[in-house]
Amino acid sequence: QIQLEESGGGSVQAGGSLRLSCAVSGYRSTSYSSYSLAWFRNSPRNSPENGREGVAAIDRDGKKNYADSVKGRFTISLDNAKKILYLQMNSLKPEDTAMYYCAADDTSDLDWWLWRGQSSYWGQGTQVTVSS
Repeated sequence: QIQLEESGGGSVQAGGSLRLSCAVSGYRSTSYSSYSLAWFRNSPRNSPENGREGVAAIDRDGKKNYADSVKGRFTISLDNAKKILYLQMNSLKPEDTAMYYCAADDTSDLDWWLWRGQSSYWGQGTQVTVSS
């Protein structure tokens, strides 16, 4: 059973920055590298039946995918030694306001995963609020 625990959310003014962290645990040592990790978010714009909005993902080879809405502003990274996933968010906009979730899945198709909005494992989420 994989556990994901997010931190780093908060309130910031438009144009500001935040860094989210996700501590990953529960992997068997032989299976850690077989999973991809990602950030998703809930927002008032999403309906529950459409799933969460994919923000950014990174696979076992370090390949990264981003939603068009965050390209050039957000950066996903993974510290393999510490097993911590990060999301550096710069130039934040009010429309980035959402609950952000860390996710893990054994897929290698990051485009499909971000589009589908579903995942095998989720964290509890951390709230990001951007004021104008």
